[in-house]
Amino acid sequence: METKSLPRDASLVVNAHSRRGRDLFDEARKQLTAAGITLRSCHAVDDPEQMIPTVRQAVAEGVPMIIVGGGDGSLSGVVDELVGTDCVFAVLPLGTANSFARSLGLPLDLSGAVAAIATGRRRRVDLGMINSDYFVNGASVGLSTMIGETVPHALKRYGGRMGYLLWALKCSIAFRPFRLELDDGERTERLWATELRILNGGHHGGVELSDQASLGSRELLLQAVVGRSKLALARDWYAKFFKLRDRNACSRDFHGTCFRITMHPPQRISIDGEVLAKTPVTAKIAPGAIDVAAPQ
Repeated sequence: METKSLPRDASLVVNAHSRRGRDLFDEARKQLTAAGITLRSCHAVDDPEQMIPTVRQAVAEGVPMIIVGGGDGSLSGVVDELVGTDCVFAVLPLGTANSFARSLGLPLDLSGAVAAIATGRRRRVDLGMINSDYFVNGASVGLSTMIGETVPHALKRYGGRMGYLLWALKCSIAFRPFRLELDDGERTERLWATELRILNGGHHGGVELSDQASLGSRELLLQAVVGRSKLALARDWYAKFFKLRDRNACSRDFHGTCFRITMHPPQRISIDGEVLAKTPVTAKIAPGAIDVAAPQ
């Protein structure tokens, strides 16, 4: 793990289309400057498709730290641009779930996140991969994918986690379980499931799903909610949200560095909240892939 100090020069890139990005962009810029961070450039990006080229340009210009404000999807979309570079990835958690920030131990309020960037440390962390696409925190298959693919933007932006819950109830009516096959190169597991979570960190959807997954473990945690019962899926989320004693009763965990994932029928995959792939896929760990700004 790296313990070097963080750079004092940075570029700020905020997804102004995210839930809080537009409202907090100016305040973030002011607080970062007041905390002693020299901002070489500042970008409030209205079109999410421009996040990647904006970050790519900043990295190409040799900026030592990129501060990205947005949700998990925004972070996952741009993190590929930092892999293989010395540029530090810093996060302002401005999304709905902010699972990567939670796994990193970052404060979720703007002032706390700015303080972590100004006074924190440089830490080397893993990334996950779905085929050749890097992700910061987690991917999932199942009801959460259906929700992420269909939830109205206005409900996501203004309803927050409660909006997701209401939409989940609507989507659960049409959702069906699937047959899951996991191959880690040594053995193959076959089982019925209602959800599969592919975790680099311990959080997903803003909920701590496991205390056995971390950003520096050098392995993925695959967590399957087993069986065909939708009620069991609801119970699993409830138990994990409230951290009940039997919170793992409905799920099975699989640890490893690489898995071939097949499903019948084929299923779409949500990667850090954005539906970007479809089974079959290969999920693997990218150990020590980037440097991040972490709290002391």
